[in-house]
Amino acid sequence: MNTQSWDVEIVGTWRLLHRRKPAKVTLRQQRLITALALRGPQPRALLAGLLWPNSTEKQATGSLRETIWTINHQLPELISGGLVPGGGMQPVALSADVVVDADDIRRRAQAADVSRGSRERGELLALLSDAELLPGWYEDWVLAEQDRWERMRLTVLERLSAECLAAGEIERAKEAALRAVDIDPWRENAHRLLLETYRAEGDQAKMIRVYEDFSERLKAEFGVSPSSRIANVVGGLL
Repeated sequence: MNTQSWDVEIVGTWRLLHRRKPAKVTLRQQRLITALALRGPQPRALLAGLLWPNSTEKQATGSLRETIWTINHQLPELISGGLVPGGGMQPVALSADVVVDADDIRRRAQAADVSRGSRERGELLALLSDAELLPGWYEDWVLAEQDRWERMRLTVLERLSAECLAAGEIERAKEAALRAVDIDPWRENAHRLLLETYRAEGDQAKMIRVYEDFSERLKAEFGVSPSSRIANVVGGLL
């Protein structure tokens, strides 16, 4: 956590902290702060259209201008952007020292070139396990960001499950695979990894149940059977 200035938390909750103390903000302010946290610096016209899509251009621009003014007065040094010499406008952005929790999680999750030890794998699994982005937010622009976030989580959880399997950390591998299956119940690779963890435990009965359940749901929903890659994991058990 950033102890010097502002922290924006958008994973699992929504919270704005100033030097570790919660700051009160209105819903309109939340939406603007969130858009900047997710998308980085943005031109004012784009922000106005994004946050007030059902308003006229004049109304949306006015709403944005009022929100920026209020934030600048109530939450100084949280955002930047405005008039520059010559009459131009800088993009609106969070100030440089604002820490966004999603950015930190994303950086750690995507550090594929880093050789992780057992502690790092455990920390990353804990970070990703219940890391839902902006729960309870349903605006179209947020849903698109949530979809990208979940795909990132899915990919990293699968990679983490494979890493844990290779390291003999079967419980962690299983938990990561289960979380991946929760995110995408139709994902073959996540189910394959889950089957691999049960095979490592010697739990053949659980392997059969998981495979048959997945196979039946695939057949009912899409009219297809699991690929040979996942079928080969259960081998002669069926």
